[in-house]
Amino acid sequence: MTTDAGGQARAPGRAAAAVRDLHPGYFAFVMATGIISTGTFLLGPSWLSLALLAAASAGLVVLGAALAARLAFFRSSVAADIQAPDRVFGFFTITAGLDVLGVRLALAGHPLATAILAALAAAVWLVLTYGVPASLLLTRAQGSVLGGVNGSWLLWIVATQSLSIAAAIDVPAWPSQAALLAPVATGLWCVGLVLYLMVVTLILLRWLTIPMTPATLGPPYWILMGATAISVLAGARDLTLPADIPVVRATAGFVEGFTFALWAFGTWWIPLLVILGLWRHIRRHWPLAYEPTLWSVVFPLGMYSVATLTFGKAARLAFMEPIARFMLWVAVAAWALVAAAFLSRLARREEPAAGTPAAPASPAGPAGPASPAGRASPASRASRKTFHEEEKIRNKRENLPDHESCRAARPDQVRLRPPMRSDPSPAGDAPSSAWLT
Repeated sequence: MTTDAGGQARAPGRAAAAVRDLHPGYFAFVMATGIISTGTFLLGPSWLSLALLAAASAGLVVLGAALAARLAFFRSSVAADIQAPDRVFGFFTITAGLDVLGVRLALAGHPLATAILAALAAAVWLVLTYGVPASLLLTRAQGSVLGGVNGSWLLWIVATQSLSIAAAIDVPAWPSQAALLAPVATGLWCVGLVLYLMVVTLILLRWLTIPMTPATLGPPYWILMGATAISVLAGARDLTLPADIPVVRATAGFVEGFTFALWAFGTWWIPLLVILGLWRHIRRHWPLAYEPTLWSVVFPLGMYSVATLTFGKAARLAFMEPIARFMLWVAVAAWALVAAAFLSRLARREEPAAGTPAAPASPAGPAGPASPAGRASPASRASRKTFHEEEKIRNKRENLPDHESCRAARPDQVRLRPPMRSDPSPAGDAPSSAWLT
């Protein structure tokens, strides 16, 4: 928040607000675009692969600059995301985005760029892979974080497996380092496998103990399939490592068998995720509008295609290639739809509202800053809507009526209404229930 010449608080500009409110999982755009670029590099067309590679590279630069600015000028917003169990795992998209783009550059013949991106990704991963669990265990303000468990937690697995892929794909470029890179790649694949089993258990526990609502059943749950897909790709890359390396020789049979099991389980997830999406948007009428987490739907589709193709070739399973080709175009269509929704939302934000009288300006409150015209900004309206929806969900979960929740949160603004003749009360002239002023 800045101040004008008179010392009055002034809302930040549009660009500053976008940086402040940057979703921690926005690097999923780089992941989705990079993996579809890889798929079209392997299956064609090449022009689309190059266009997506340029988009992914530009996205990485823009998002990297926005993240740096957010860390420099909006540290409180970053701290709030770190303390939120349902958002903090989004930061793992930084690692995965760097690695996915690095893999695409390796296929284009730029192993040095791949190594540099992998080194940056490893540094971010080391901070997050120990810092995030430690913060959830040691510094949480609430008793349980189970309510914050969602599909974004699986980005931990995606980031881990992306490092495994980056290590394995660097072996042909630096064969002298194969004895070091191969154990790292295989070890990270095993770590990602165990983490997947742990996180999926937590997700199923949440599903079975906390009521499912359209607000909580968001796009990140598609990472249930995406995490298996990237694990399949990592396993397939491990199978292509030199067989004379001891760790490869010792784990080859296990990696191949379990990789196929992961592919089958990931395939099993797809119809269920489609059913859950239909329930959310058709049965419960949740609006299908752009949100940053939609890239978490596009990435699993593209990753499933590339993983299926790569594992099919490594294990000599010919039936997988047609599946990979079909899923690649599904991923391309999904990418185009999400990109169009993003551009449409961006255009609507740029257009001024015509014919609407400006309301008196008011200071920014919990709902967010007001727009320059005095009306609540789209981000503020969305924030208020999300707050009220989440409040209703919490009250329903805890079986509390709205007035009791308000009385517990704001006792100084509640008073008893005097009895009235029209009030039906079993106690006759007993006071009626509390009401808000």
